[in-house]
Amino acid sequence: MRSNAESGDGYSDIMIEIEAQEIGIVIELKYAENAAFDTGCREALRQIREKKYEEALVRDGMKTIYRYGIACYQKRCRVISG
Repeated sequence: MRSNAESGDGYSDIMIEIEAQEIGIVIELKYAENAAFDTGCREALRQIREKKYEEALVRDGMKTIYRYGIACYQKRCRVISG
């Protein structure tokens, strides 16, 4: 597991490698301004795609990549995958 690791064209918030199953996970966190959870989650997924955060996982041999956008506001969070 890596936090703020350089990958693609920037730094992802969290990257996880499950080597035995060749699974990589990219997690991007956003603040959901005024509880706009869907907007925050979509922005997180857009950032993962545009900045190509999964490239480091692919280079490390991960065959399946999961992408999660998490948006939080106060004590609530919402997660979407894409």
